[in-house]
Amino acid sequence: YMGKIQNQINNKMNQNTEHTQLDKFTAIDYSDAFPENVTLAEYIWIDGTGQNLRSKTRVYNEKIEKLEQLDWWTYDGSSTRQAVTHDSEIYLKPVMMCRDPLRRRNHILVLCEGYLSDKTTPAVGNFRPICNKIMEEAKEHKPWFGLEQEYFLLERTGTTGWWPLQWPRGAFPSPQGRYYCSAGPGNAFGRLITEIHLRACLAAGIKIAGLNAEVAPSQWEFQIGITEGIECGDHHWIARYLLSRIGEDYGVDISYEPKPIAGDWNGSGCHSNFSTEATRQENGLDVILNEYMPKMEASHLEHLTVYGEDNNKRLTGKHETSSMEKFSFGEGSRAASVRIPVFTLEKKSGYFEDRRPASNIDPYLVSAMLVDTCCLNGKYRQEILDQYNKFIEVKSKSE
Repeated sequence: YMGKIQNQINNKMNQNTEHTQLDKFTAIDYSDAFPENVTLAEYIWIDGTGQNLRSKTRVYNEKIEKLEQLDWWTYDGSSTRQAVTHDSEIYLKPVMMCRDPLRRRNHILVLCEGYLSDKTTPAVGNFRPICNKIMEEAKEHKPWFGLEQEYFLLERTGTTGWWPLQWPRGAFPSPQGRYYCSAGPGNAFGRLITEIHLRACLAAGIKIAGLNAEVAPSQWEFQIGITEGIECGDHHWIARYLLSRIGEDYGVDISYEPKPIAGDWNGSGCHSNFSTEATRQENGLDVILNEYMPKMEASHLEHLTVYGEDNNKRLTGKHETSSMEKFSFGEGSRAASVRIPVFTLEKKSGYFEDRRPASNIDPYLVSAMLVDTCCLNGKYRQEILDQYNKFIEVKSKSE
């Protein structure tokens, strides 16, 4: 049997067409190697950086069909910047599961929250509990989200260096202007990875809405939505995990830095589209303009606090960004803090786009702040800020 598998692998490696590579993640059939009642569960969690994901596999000798079948698990938090060696156990609480599109069959991806040994105190980097509390309290508003995740694809240069995929080593490609939504080998770098990612998310059941090449070469975007409430963060983190796993197969790193390349190159954001039942109803535009925008302006600095580290390098007023200093909104404007889309203006109802969040945001924090500000009048704002500031303090000590 193993000879049969090896032959499949060899055949795949000997074929170099893009179509063959696109189908790589579903091409090798391991089904004969697993009894029907075996499930591989990949437990996934956010580490102490608040940006990176970790995972490990647990074998269940049963078919897992619902979340309640999954056990809490533990890991070494001293190796993830979340604990010290003498008290290193961090608990993993399964909170969401979906199909594993890489292993297929019965196998699943399991998103987890991390907790300290008391099983009640969230581990460093776990902002899902406060987000979930806010979403539950505001669920009557039916908050919807669509997040536009920009990122760069990087390839290794030497032992520790990285440079954008297919850029000249240590040099620069042609200036921006030809790359956005482009096609062709001189314009679109890394499309194969983005196409595999799109298919993987769809196969997993993740609410991915699309993808496109972005303004800078080797810069791409995927969109997650429409999601409601807590699933905004849940689906977004799983999508990021799948992108990292696919990049791993091709030796390509995923950079969510807001400004990875200095100079006349666009940075990366995570524009956050938001609506509520009130804004989607007739004359909902009035709610956006007269109720939500004043609230957003009044809490501008507080929002920026949790809208991504090093966001000041990106929000300069250039390269389709607004200034950090002053809140603004505009009709169809990509130079404002918040854009009111033309579709919303035409229908006089719909959503708005907060363009301030950086690419390295925690979607739990951003979605929580938007809902808290617009729907709950800032009831939990200080609690969010206190938790985040404590996180930054602990993180800085571990670096």
